[in-house]
This record gives sequence, C-alpha cells and structure tokens, in this order.
Amino acid sequence: MARIAVGGLHHETNSFAPHAADWAAFEQADGWPGRQRGSAMFAGIAGINLAITGFVDAARARGHELVPLVWANACPSGPVTTDAFERLAGQMLEDLAAAGPLDGIFLDLHGAMITEELDDGEGELLARIRRVLPATPLVCALDLHADVSEAMVRHADGLVAYRTYPHVDIAETGARCLPLLERLIEGEPQAKAHRKLDFLVGLPWQCTMIEPARGLYRLADELALRIDGTVSVAMGFPPADTSCGAPSVLAYGPDAARVEAAADELAAAFRAAEPAFAGRLWTPAQAVAEALARPWKGRPVLLADTQDNPGGGGTSDTTGLLAALIDAGVPDTVLAILTDAAAAAAAHALGAGGWLRGLELGGRHGPDGVAPLRGDWYVQRLAPGRFTATGPMYRGSRMDLGPMALLRAGRPDGPGVIVATRRVQAADAAIFRHLGVEPARQRILGLKSSVHFRADFEPMAADVLVVEAPGVNTADPGRLRFRRLPPGVRRRPNQP
Repeated sequence: MARIAVGGLHHETNSFAPHAADWAAFEQADGWPGRQRGSAMFAGIAGINLAITGFVDAARARGHELVPLVWANACPSGPVTTDAFERLAGQMLEDLAAAGPLDGIFLDLHGAMITEELDDGEGELLARIRRVLPATPLVCALDLHADVSEAMVRHADGLVAYRTYPHVDIAETGARCLPLLERLIEGEPQAKAHRKLDFLVGLPWQCTMIEPARGLYRLADELALRIDGTVSVAMGFPPADTSCGAPSVLAYGPDAARVEAAADELAAAFRAAEPAFAGRLWTPAQAVAEALARPWKGRPVLLADTQDNPGGGGTSDTTGLLAALIDAGVPDTVLAILTDAAAAAAAHALGAGGWLRGLELGGRHGPDGVAPLRGDWYVQRLAPGRFTATGPMYRGSRMDLGPMALLRAGRPDGPGVIVATRRVQAADAAIFRHLGVEPARQRILGLKSSVHFRADFEPMAADVLVVEAPGVNTADPGRLRFRRLPPGVRRRPNQP
C-alpha cells in the first residue's frame, strides 16, 4: 500500500475571451464543483466524471492511503488572474508540505492554463512542486485539449490525456493513471517521449467520434498495448495563445526504444491525417434554412453554436443563432444556454405566465457586431438551476446554474431560449428537462457547445450542423491574431 497525495487545478484559457478567471470563479460551483480542499474534497468530487474521482476510486480499491490536497476548477475564460493562481498554487504547496512522507502524487490538471503573467500555468505549478519534492513520483491526468509544454514533460513522471471528445472518459483517465504511478512507486523506470505537431486543429474537428481523430485514438490504444505503457494524443486548445501551442503525442513505458518508436509512429499518422481535419461551418441563416428543409421525422436537427461555447471561453450570451431562429419563426425550437443573470432575475420576479416587455436579452459582452435582442418574451417556466447531470460527459455533476427560465419570443409558442445565471455549455439533456422541455421532441435544438453535446444529444438527432455565429471561441484558428504561437506552427490544417 502506498501513501499518495491527490489534488488538481483546472482552467482552459481562451486568450481572446473578455473575462479573466479570478478567485471567485474557482470558488463557484457551476457545471463542476467549486474549490475543494482537505478531507471534504472526497465527498465533493464523489460520483462525478472527473479524473480525480476516477483515480480516487481506483486507488482506494487497491488499498492505497490517499492524502487530499486542493482541487479547483473555473469555467473556461480569459487568463487566470495572478492572485487566483498564486493563492491556489500556494495552497497546493502548503498541503504538500503538511502531508508528511509521500510515496507518490497524482494531479488532475487541464494543460492549457495561461495566467496574467505566465505562459504555461501547469509547467510553473509542476516546477514549484519539484523544487520541494524533487524525487517523489508524480503523474498527472490531462484534458484532451492540453497544450503540452516541455516543462510539463520534464517535471512530471507521467502525463495521461483523455481519449475522447466529447470527454466521456474523464474519470476513466484518472483510473488509467494509477498503474503508471504504481510502477514508478515500485521503482520501475518509465521512459518518456514527447512529439509536437506543427499545425492547429479547430475544436469542432477534434471530435473523436468522427475521422480522422477517431482513427488516431484507435492507433494510440494499439500502441499503448504494444509498449506495455500509456500513449496519448493531446489535441491542444487553439484559442490559447501560448508558446507551447499545438497538438502533442506522449508515450510512457518500460522500454525506451519502443516508447520512442511509438511516439514517432503516432506523430507520423497525425501528420498524414492533416488533409482530413476539415468540415463545413454554416452561417446561422443557412443552418436554420437547412434544418427546416429536412423532412420532419420526429428527430431534432442540432445546431452547434460553437463560437459561443462557454466550454471554450465563450460568453454564452451572443445572439446570432437565436436571432436567426426567431426570424424563421419556427415552433418546437429551443436554444440553450443563454447566460443573462439580469433577465433570469427579471423572469423570476415576474413569475411564469407573464410577459417581459421590451427586454434586451444577451449580447452584452461582444465581440463586435453582437448586440442584445430587444423584444417581448413570454415566461413559460422557471427553475432554480440546481440539478444533477445525467449525460455521459457531465454525469453525476451537481450543477448549480442559478435561477433559470424558459422564455418564448413574441408569443407563448414562439422559438424558445433557456436563460441561466451562470455559464455552462449545453452538453447535457438534463438542462432542458430541468425546465420541462424534452429535447428529443423539438424540431431544432440550438446548443452553445462545440463537440461535448454530441455524447448526449446526437443519439436522439437527425443531423448536426456546426454554426459559425459571432463569438470569441473562434472555430477556425486561422482567423486568430496570435502573438506567442511558436514559429513554424501553422494556424490551421492544410495551410502552407
């Protein structure tokens, strides 16, 4: 039995998003729990699809003693404030210092965190840990969108990324970290290999449910068996303007030559797949017209409002897709989630069955060209915003989105919009059912999400159209104005 410290720090930084992640953002629960520390952490993360939860469950089953550190997450946004990072990193180091003798450390990290002063938040955190615990085996779970730096590879003994996007295997990834950490604790050397790719892949085309990503992850699984170790593809997070941007391949195993060969083979396959990383982006008007042109067969068409995905740093209040749905006047249509705390509060103050006359909804945080939608909104239903997620990705998460409302535009059966107080991407059907809406019965569903929605909604859908409405989570990284991207990294696949 080993004595293992467990903790984590999660933030996916969109350098082009307008709001920073401050201390309050890490304290607040939304789609995931708020900051957890000490023994209470185990209850706070229990039963949720988190890497730390998967690791804790697997380690306890093996009889290991676990020492809690701090675990914290904030919704993707602009850079983490220096204050928040220093406080959280300080708590992590305080907890490690107070932990006593340790055989190993497991950390649940994201891998794409930028702060107001740091280009590589995780690399700096790991470097600080290594200064006080230079030899303790340290393994980290990473998000599939991690921008893996050389510092992260150098300071950690193992980095294991999610294999799925939508991230249905988050907890499973934490469990997959345990055998690697156990080998290290037992003194078995593990070779490591890291390869960087030289082009960015937009988020909608990183989906592992479709090619070419599906085939790359299948190959990663095969190579992991071949080297008796772990092999990961980290796709990178394109809106993170960092010097370690771009996809990575990671491999760990007992035989250095096999590990290097596996990393080379997977990196070569990734480069060969470059031409296939492409897909159509629809304007809002095109997408709505296409959805209405499809014969109605009792299954909704999904319109992914990818550029306002709060899971990628979007403000979750842009109005481009909602305006197109209203212009078309389609009944049996609902968009989720538009985040507008003032509108949600006004709806709750008025009550269900009333009209919010002349209300300006959403559109307050840019980008240029985005404005509030002024109109009359019928308050159909109200809800407190506290419910348990049921879908494959958010399963078990005890969501707390603040007061929520289902509003209808112009008439009681007009196009609907689910309004919430706090941001979370529309990746779980419980968001709709919490407000009495059965998503499978709608003609069109507008979803502020890039890919995660597919896990819960695609099985009920007739088709998926990815919509390029205005928003700060830019779908085509070739349109971003990078300042720190490494020389030689191309901003989109198939770009000279």
